[in-house]
Amino acid sequence: MIKLFTDAATQNNPGPTGLGAVILVDGQQIQLTDHVKNASNHTGEFLAAQFGFQYLIEHYSPNEVVLFYTDSRLMSDAIGKHYSKHYADQLNSLESLMQHFSTVITQWIPEKENHGAHHLANQALRQIE
Repeated sequence: MIKLFTDAATQNNPGPTGLGAVILVDGQQIQLTDHVKNASNHTGEFLAAQFGFQYLIEHYSPNEVVLFYTDSRLMSDAIGKHYSKHYADQLNSLESLMQHFSTVITQWIPEKENHGAHHLANQALRQIE
């Protein structure tokens, strides 16, 4: 079982956006950061999730069960409904990545329970020049 936590941090919305992902697997923690030069906060949340799932696809078997945690209510709801009025393209891209795994369970968590990914997203944002 793999646990994936993701988050985004955006300056000026839209603007520079840091992406953070924390992966917990077999007692190990993997921390990932990336950034994009211009995105809205909601788009950044989808990009952070895509970033995390892309890493999982490259490093783990499709038979893994993935528990995916996000503090983005918009994204969590969109995944649950398989629909997003304003972020359909981002949702389709994310769902395409998620389908690589046999089982993905998505759960919304409060921001206070997503400190690791939040810290990494802010760290990535500060590194943008």
